[in-house]
Amino acid sequence: MIYVLATSEIQEGCKEKFLEILKANVPLVRAEEGCVMYVPNVDFDSGLSAQKEVRPNTVTIIEGWESMEHLMRHLQSAHMAEFRTKVSGLRKSSTLNVVTPA
Repeated sequence: MIYVLATSEIQEGCKEKFLEILKANVPLVRAEEGCVMYVPNVDFDSGLSAQKEVRPNTVTIIEGWESMEHLMRHLQSAHMAEFRTKVSGLRKSSTLNVVTPA
């Protein structure tokens, strides 16, 4: 089992459009073989001192995959290629952090 934290910094004024495109893609991703979870999230102001900042233009997808092979197939899928095309220009940057239970 692996988990992915996929973080996108969104261009100013583009977050709602990005989320609209992302949410339309979620059912396609969840239907993929090996997908355990795929949940879009935005920062929440918890008021906790350990939370250093609330990033208003950041979207983080928390993903769970049965294996690295499933994640690789996901990244190469046609609907993810289409997603990347649709959000082109809406993101400043994106990063992936892949983790596994210790």
